[in-house]
Amino acid sequence: MLKRIKADFHIHTCLSPCADLEMSPQNIASQAKTENIDLLGICDHNSAENVSALKKAANKFKIQVLPGIEVTTQEEIHILALFNKTSSAFELQEIIYQNLPGENDEETFGMQVVVNEKGEVLHFNKHLLIGATSLSLEKTVHLIHSLDGLAIAAHIDRPTFSIISQLGFIPDSIEIDALEISPLTSISEAKKRYPSKLPMVCFSDSHFLKEIGNGTTFFYIETSSIQEIKKAFLNQEGRKIVH
Repeated sequence: MLKRIKADFHIHTCLSPCADLEMSPQNIASQAKTENIDLLGICDHNSAENVSALKKAANKFKIQVLPGIEVTTQEEIHILALFNKTSSAFELQEIIYQNLPGENDEETFGMQVVVNEKGEVLHFNKHLLIGATSLSLEKTVHLIHSLDGLAIAAHIDRPTFSIISQLGFIPDSIEIDALEISPLTSISEAKKRYPSKLPMVCFSDSHFLKEIGNGTTFFYIETSSIQEIKKAFLNQEGRKIVH
């Protein structure tokens, strides 16, 4: 039986240097519950180190979490990588760390806090998470798919760090699964502005608690899995997305 799932796949935690320090697992899960969100995607910049804590915190609210990373490619394009398994996100993270130069400057970019499910500080990530990797767009999407994940081009309507802002177009040769539109643009307007055969979704790109749920997409799927979401993107077997 298909279920109606309210999803926000683009949530940052206090690990992202540009996110508010109040973006702890407990606070995120509590706010998501207030917004009646069923499924979260945790996509910090170039890291998945707070995913496990978020899964534990969200479980208390009966909210499911997809492990993810917002990867910054060599071209400075943001790509959301989403997986079924946390181990897959960690595999991608290891490759990212090997291809991510620089060390974080907390005074310039902000703290990168790794926490447990209670929000207690475990350590501070030293990688330059706000930076770009040396992985090309094509290589990044290939890696995500090789780990059985979904690759979504992030906030394509924004003037920076999007596939449109950086390339000026969406290459047919890159097998992106979907296009994310920010809450600043309606899906109907986005379809006119960026004609594409790819499905379009809207998520919040939350860096602050009050932003959670500002952008959501409804999925009609059987289970909250990557396989079912992909079917919804392709309108297969009755699965679909609704805005």
